Amino acid sequence: MAAQPYDEPPPRRAEPRAEYAEQPPPRSRARQEARQEARQDGRQEPRQESRQESRQDGLPGGRRDTRQDGRQDMRTLGNQETIVSDAPRRSRRRGSGAPPEPPGPPTKKDGGGGGGWRRFIPSWKVFVAGAVVLAAGLFGMIMVAYANTPVPTTAQSEATAQQSTIYYRDGKTEIAKLGFKREIVPLAKMDEDVKNAAVAIENKTFWEDSGISISGMARSVWMTATGQQLQGASTITQQMARNYYDGLSQEVSIKRKVMEIFVAVKLDETMSKEEILANYLNTVNFGRAYGVEAAAKAYFPGRNVTAAKLTPEQSAYLAARIQQPSWDHDSPALRERFQQVLRNMAELWPDKYGSLPQTAKFPKTRASAGNDDLSGLNGYMVKEVLRELKGRGLTEDEVKSGGYDIISTFDRKLMKAAQTAVKSTMKAYNMSTEYHAGLAAVDPKNGRVLAFYGGDDYLTDPWNEPFQSTKQAASAFKPYVLAAWLQAGYSLKSYVPGNQTVPKVLPGQQKGGIRNSHNVGVSVDVVKATAASVNTAYVSMAYALPGQLEDVKNLVESAGFDQQRMQDDVDVHHYQFAIGSALVTPVEQAAGYSIFANGGTYTKYHVVEKVKLNGKVAYPEQAVRKSVIDAGVAADATIAMQAVLQPGGTAVGKGLGARPAAGKTGTNNDEKEAWFVGYTPQFSTAVGFYREQCMTKTGKVIPPQHSNCPFTKKGSKKFDGNNPYTRPKEVSLGFEGAGPPTIAWQKFMQLAHEGLPVEQFPDRAEVGVPENIVPSPTPTPTPTPEDDNPFGSDNPFDDQGGRDDCLIGCDNNDATVPDDDVQNDDGAGDDFSETNPDDVGLAGQGSAPEPRTSGSRPKSTKPEDQ
Repeated sequence: MAAQPYDEPPPRRAEPRAEYAEQPPPRSRARQEARQEARQDGRQEPRQESRQESRQDGLPGGRRDTRQDGRQDMRTLGNQETIVSDAPRRSRRRGSGAPPEPPGPPTKKDGGGGGGWRRFIPSWKVFVAGAVVLAAGLFGMIMVAYANTPVPTTAQSEATAQQSTIYYRDGKTEIAKLGFKREIVPLAKMDEDVKNAAVAIENKTFWEDSGISISGMARSVWMTATGQQLQGASTITQQMARNYYDGLSQEVSIKRKVMEIFVAVKLDETMSKEEILANYLNTVNFGRAYGVEAAAKAYFPGRNVTAAKLTPEQSAYLAARIQQPSWDHDSPALRERFQQVLRNMAELWPDKYGSLPQTAKFPKTRASAGNDDLSGLNGYMVKEVLRELKGRGLTEDEVKSGGYDIISTFDRKLMKAAQTAVKSTMKAYNMSTEYHAGLAAVDPKNGRVLAFYGGDDYLTDPWNEPFQSTKQAASAFKPYVLAAWLQAGYSLKSYVPGNQTVPKVLPGQQKGGIRNSHNVGVSVDVVKATAASVNTAYVSMAYALPGQLEDVKNLVESAGFDQQRMQDDVDVHHYQFAIGSALVTPVEQAAGYSIFANGGTYTKYHVVEKVKLNGKVAYPEQAVRKSVIDAGVAADATIAMQAVLQPGGTAVGKGLGARPAAGKTGTNNDEKEAWFVGYTPQFSTAVGFYREQCMTKTGKVIPPQHSNCPFTKKGSKKFDGNNPYTRPKEVSLGFEGAGPPTIAWQKFMQLAHEGLPVEQFPDRAEVGVPENIVPSPTPTPTPTPEDDNPFGSDNPFDDQGGRDDCLIGCDNNDATVPDDDVQNDDGAGDDFSETNPDDVGLAGQGSAPEPRTSGSRPKSTKPEDQ
């Protein structure tokens, strides 16, 4: 379409400012090419040329040559369409044919209009619209989240946790109750005062609000931000939801808090206020107990104290504890909080509590919740039960909150018998608190620890001797060498060295070799070597085994002894391991000897028979059994150990009368440790003694406190756990294994077997074949009437004293080791006649000799070896 001429010549444009002289390049490639072509031809801008012609070619009277103009205009217009196609388009508003004016100069940076930084600020309309959209989005997200938040239906384990109870093995007699002292009671059995007190201090608007408090949350934010107080801004409904329902943890996070709010609102819609308050008061932590019923009994003296009989003062006291359950029973902060509860109660219910802030007195409370369940012998039993359950994956916290019924292996009567046997023996020998004793009794048929004695009061002396004290076993370890000997195919009829070892020099032996405390002759059979506890015999037997010490070590590890301790001792003491240098506990020894009492089968000792939950067994008894030695080996080993309690044995006269019994004494170097371990078919019992003096750095001896060496000194601040006032030093007992240890064992076994039938040991099995490490002694010929002494004065078996068989105590034997050049042993010396059981200094044998270096192995630095 042809362009229309202007009605009037357009006004001349002003010259553009320099800053607008250069325009950005045209967007169209065609326009860019056309403009460049025009510059090359030297042509001017078409629009300016057209305007000049319009002014110069006009006719008089304003008329024009229309034909010429038409042709010219068409030509000009054609140029304009081609060349000036990037010019601003003409305005089409209201028929105005004038082209738009060029843009004016920019405004100043601080001037009006949209210039400068103001052009980046959206208008208020955009701001309001954005805020509305954002608010709508957030509201929608909140509503979606609220709709998708389920109402919890499962209670947390902590909320419904009840005490666990540990019983004696009868399953009826309680030893202790553990864990949360919670008792669930209905709201009707809670005093009105305690309900009001909790509402007054924790949530004044509880009866009117919807489960949350906007003002409370705002106040909490302000007080927390200003550092006045850290508050949770939680209503009673929120606290109940957090404490009771599963899925709402105690972690501090926005997500948890938002979910808690949603749940609280929903709970308020689905539960009555009474139900919410009842759940709250039954689950909230009051410090010593969870729940108001148990808390009332834990804090206030009296037998009949319950949540239904609380006074206003007692109610205010419990409510005050909710904020900080860890407060002491009468701390200043708690007293201040108590007064605040009273003021709030008076504010909310002036008719009932208006004068309470002025008249109420801080209630009398128990100074301590008490550890009655752990006092006396109970604490020792409880700790062993918890230790065993922890090893099975049931932690102490789980026990305390799980509501379990735990049946232990302990027998109440036997626990008392163990205490009586040890204490009466210690009293008879006037032993001070420097003396320590441990007794453990195991049922050899199933490994159950039936009784033990490790102290009189766990609260003052928590060290449990039979389970925690590791001491050298001395000659009470020799029966395991005997078992290895018989298991290897050798018999009791074998003859073994008497006065010196074979070989004479053993790896790792002490200076002067391993010797005995008395003369036993050149050779003895295995039964007499056991009865008289001959060191040289047993070391030589261990050396003669196919696997030597490895055979003994493997056997004792199979019998329940700690593998690392056994290996360490072999590495340090070498063949002294065979005569008891290894560290053991009384309970390990009692369980270890069960292989002899139970036909060669060992059952791992344990203290838990079963654990029940809601009447069903949750953790059955863990009685791990294994065959360690053959039944015939056990029977023959028992024959040798019965000789220990018979004439010629180290513990002669301390058996059980007509009831068969077997065992072994043991005494360490310098009588620092003394043992007796013995058994019947019904019980295997170990008793061990040691003595410790409490010495200062200057060598002063200080009396122990509750059997413990004091590490602080009254009136002095320089002593503590890192710099103790005294340290324990093990010293000589003054007696041997055949003394108080055997007597305490005898007393316990007599009490334990009361009313039980007499059970016999198996008959001798005669396992193995003789393996004579040394030649057997020549038998004494039968005297003839013609010649009472056919050998004359050269008879080697005639001691001129009328004894026909001189194997022990032959004074004229050249191989005899002088008594003043030997270590203490657990034998009875040369005289094995009947002895008075009340004598303290009964002879014993079988000491663990002083260690000696061998090769590159250093000498032991253990205190018990020095």
